[in-house]
Amino acid sequence: LALLLYRHRPLSLPSIAQRLRLHHRINQPSRIMAPLRTIVQRVAPRAVSAAIRQQARGMATEKQIFNQIQSTKNIQKITSSMKMVSAAKLKGDEARLAAAISFNSWTNQLASAPSPIEDATFEELPQKTLIVPFTSDKGLCGGVNSFISRATKQCVKSLAEQGKESDIVIIGDKGRGQLRRTHGEHIVRSMTDVVAPGNFSLACGLATEIAAAGANDYDAVCIIYNEFVNAAVYKQMYKVIVPYGKLPEGDELLPAYDFDSDKPDAMGDLFEYMVASQLFHSFMDGATSEQSSRMTAMENASKNASEMIDSLTLRYNRARQARITTELIEIISGASALDD
Repeated sequence: LALLLYRHRPLSLPSIAQRLRLHHRINQPSRIMAPLRTIVQRVAPRAVSAAIRQQARGMATEKQIFNQIQSTKNIQKITSSMKMVSAAKLKGDEARLAAAISFNSWTNQLASAPSPIEDATFEELPQKTLIVPFTSDKGLCGGVNSFISRATKQCVKSLAEQGKESDIVIIGDKGRGQLRRTHGEHIVRSMTDVVAPGNFSLACGLATEIAAAGANDYDAVCIIYNEFVNAAVYKQMYKVIVPYGKLPEGDELLPAYDFDSDKPDAMGDLFEYMVASQLFHSFMDGATSEQSSRMTAMENASKNASEMIDSLTLRYNRARQARITTELIEIISGASALDD
């Protein structure tokens, strides 16, 4: 570019002589590059040294920042799509939860009402308890699984401080991964790859697995799950189901009813059916809470991606402007040196 600027100057005898000397120097690149590099370093030393320091520190270049912007935009598209999918699934889960609440209403007269996990002491639990936490097999749903794992750890710790025994039957892969590192000795069985959306047949299968884990040998079964409140709120609850054969002395279940078959056998079958019904309701509650939490989490992720894109775009524009300014300084410095 310096040669082009020099070429358009008016011709004169001194300029012709200078051009001949310049043409002679062009044929020897090593002799022409050294003076130009010296001129640039003398005219704009700060710009050159700043660019060298920037590259030495490993700061992101324009291409790297541009790639980050494109990657963040792709992630934003994914999170926006997942939010819409979760919103559509949430409507179906809410309808199934309403049906499960009506289906499980008969257990309110035979079992205790659900209690909140927050500020719970678990003093009402008997000596030997089987804890059944409900978690999911998938992530990206906020703190749904972490809250259940934390509540399970709290329950185990409280029972141990009271001198009571407890075992865990985990439902969901996320809960198993979080609990087996710290409470692996308490886990007797885990159930993963649970098909969603659930139904009562699935709940019966889960109840069969819990019975196979020895539910009848425990003094109570404690189900820990997320209770759906609305699209933005869910809370952790627990239910206590006591086997009918482990009732305190003097308490008789259904004294006003006569049984054609043996009453203890009928009570055992009724207990298994009630466990299945409670699991069905807890599973529907947990699935609805999971979709609402995933929808909220994906919405927050989309907002964070938008803010990150704005920040990266600002950095990209600053880097581009700095590069253009440096190039202009080099061009002007080279032209001024040739004029001198």
